[in-house]
Amino acid sequence: MAHSPVAVAFLLLLFVSPTLSLTNSTSLGSSFAPSNSFLSTLSSTLDEIQKLISIVSTFSGILGGDLRLSSAVSDCLDLLDLSSDELSLTISASQPSTTSTAASAAAEGTGNRRSDLRSWLSAALGNQDTCKESLDGTSSIVGSLVGGGLQTVTSLVADGLRQVVAGSGDGNAGRRAVSGKGFIARDLTIENTAGPSKHQAVALRSDSDLSVYYRCSFLGYQDTLYAHSLRQFYRECLVTGTVDFVFGNAAAVFQNCVLLARRPLPEQKNSITAQGRKDPNQNTGFSLQFCNISADSDLAGFTNSTATYLGRPWKEYSRTVFMQSYLGGLLRPEGWLEWNGDFALDTLYYAEYMNSGPGSGLASRVKWPGYRVLTNSGEAVNFTVGPFIDGNLWLPSTGVKYTSGLTV
Repeated sequence: MAHSPVAVAFLLLLFVSPTLSLTNSTSLGSSFAPSNSFLSTLSSTLDEIQKLISIVSTFSGILGGDLRLSSAVSDCLDLLDLSSDELSLTISASQPSTTSTAASAAAEGTGNRRSDLRSWLSAALGNQDTCKESLDGTSSIVGSLVGGGLQTVTSLVADGLRQVVAGSGDGNAGRRAVSGKGFIARDLTIENTAGPSKHQAVALRSDSDLSVYYRCSFLGYQDTLYAHSLRQFYRECLVTGTVDFVFGNAAAVFQNCVLLARRPLPEQKNSITAQGRKDPNQNTGFSLQFCNISADSDLAGFTNSTATYLGRPWKEYSRTVFMQSYLGGLLRPEGWLEWNGDFALDTLYYAEYMNSGPGSGLASRVKWPGYRVLTNSGEAVNFTVGPFIDGNLWLPSTGVKYTSGLTV
């Protein structure tokens, strides 16, 4: 299949750009001087998104009784709108700091401009993937019509994100969705009552930047909590599920949370997480700190016959860290599960640091190139609230308690 000029340029950029490590990304600082080419890329991307919104909107009112397709189209429109907002914020924040548009955009972020730009562009990059996956599952003409445009947008956003990192460009019935900046939920229970036989049954999808979930419960089976994009913090929450029950591509920290694996369908394997980072320049990933990973009551008597794992790589650069947590005896000794053969085993970043409990033994863990046991606190600290989600810049104003680093 021939690639478009944009796709070819994107592939070349991938080839010549250095791979970003977390250590590099957290020391970038807040300064960023956008070039004309960077702003031009963003403007072109925004134009492409508006074209896609126009195409998809055409179908929103003429789908008749096809509920699955209607839901996919509705999801796509929501995600494209979110991408449009995130790109508009990025463009505004890239203006000279003395302008009113830059000041307005800064109010939507943390004050660390480069970190904010990375978060907004990381989210926009993931939105197109989710839209495409929703439409691909319907086998409809809509997916064929917008597929090329989605790929163009993905390439353009990835280009813009790379410039920020390098500094050179100075069954979803019952699902709830949250977007917008600064959403805070406390003492809330969200449940998708579809049982395990319904397969995917999302209780909540969160696209809210700088969002907090405090003492909340997310109850379901497969794909319970969709931490889809942007920066999110979960404190003292309960999540239950079976297959990939915490998934998505947010930069999310789960602190002092309880994650309970339930009894799945016969032949299914439980996976606590399925993180979906698709580009090495995205500042996304899951960090689970001071958490409790255990079996729910319906699984307690079946842990020997039910395989349960910490996570599996949904996308190529999947990134997940379990640190200073209690890992129960329900976990298989190898700890982690492949997605499909050797997919992403070289490129993922999976790590464990100072965990305890009967499931924390490391002797039989997987030997994948992308898996590591952290022994250096200097590397582990990068996945704590302060560096990973810029928590010290925005969590104090929420009034929710948190631990910034490795020590309580």
